[in-house]
Amino acid sequence: MATLSLDAVRKSYGNVPVIHGVSIDIADGEFVTLVGPSGCGKSTLLRMIAGLETISKGEISIGDRVVNDLAPRDRDIAMVFQSYALYPHKNVAENMGYALKLAGRPKAEIERRVREAAEILDLVPLLQRKPAHLSGGQRQRVAMGRAIVRDPKVFLFDEPLSNLDAKLRVAMRGEIKELHQRLKTTTVYVTHDQVEAMTMADRIVVMNQGVVEQAGRPLELYDRPRNLFVAGFLGSPAMNLVTGTVEGTAQSASLVTADGEKLPLPGLRPGIAAGRRLILGIRPEHITLVDAGGESTFSARVVITEPTGAETLISTRLGATEIVVVVRDRIEQGAGERLHLAFPANRVHLFDPETGLRIE
Repeated sequence: MATLSLDAVRKSYGNVPVIHGVSIDIADGEFVTLVGPSGCGKSTLLRMIAGLETISKGEISIGDRVVNDLAPRDRDIAMVFQSYALYPHKNVAENMGYALKLAGRPKAEIERRVREAAEILDLVPLLQRKPAHLSGGQRQRVAMGRAIVRDPKVFLFDEPLSNLDAKLRVAMRGEIKELHQRLKTTTVYVTHDQVEAMTMADRIVVMNQGVVEQAGRPLELYDRPRNLFVAGFLGSPAMNLVTGTVEGTAQSASLVTADGEKLPLPGLRPGIAAGRRLILGIRPEHITLVDAGGESTFSARVVITEPTGAETLISTRLGATEIVVVVRDRIEQGAGERLHLAFPANRVHLFDPETGLRIE
């Protein structure tokens, strides 16, 4: 195991910069997820760590060694890709031990390491099967086993669950997290799925257009997003964001939208005066259904309801603004009916519409 450090790392393709001075320090044994939309640079950054992409500027260190100029095979890392990349003519044991065979390791050592990894991943009964006779989840476990047998300092995962169906992705998330807890190997995991990032990581790094927007523990980012991008990206359904102008006093303030609709601003922070433009953020699960007439309530028109069994997603309209509500109850209101809603002051997020930054 080892620490992993990226210091002001940059990457350009010709005159086109794609990674803009990223600095990340990953502790020994930590599980860090790089998350962001397609094209944000997360996979490029992972490939730079692996040595599959050259670094334009900056330094990458594994342990106490700068690895910028080292070939991938000399960096003591193991990578699991989105595609399983298994040899179809080799059985599971041969696929898992192939890298050790190329490295000239003794046959007895290869067999021992393959057996140990197979026991960890529950692959022992499958060691003589060919990839064509395995399920998608089993093939992904073989790819993980191929990485484990190398006993690397760092594991790198590049969207390894993207090819699996929804149910199997959930199961494999648990398996990868359990594997990390057993092996304690420093791990960098790339995904575009924020649910994967939230459920698996010790720490999340949110990327956008080649820069780090925010890094921290999953619930820290969820509860205190640094800016509008992080607020809108983390969470499913996404945080509701409503732009408007402050009206009234701190005791009875409202946010007035461009089309004249009002949202209550309970417990408005000192220093925010009437006339200031704000973006109010409230997560769908923090909005509750209430009786009409309360002091800090507002009403919105139902557009659609989406029952999922355990909860109900309600899409509503406040004028031209869409507001999504998640409730545990099963409601019967149809499209066009009005709901009375409220949210607590301690769940409100305020952002500056000019900078996009959170207002503390």
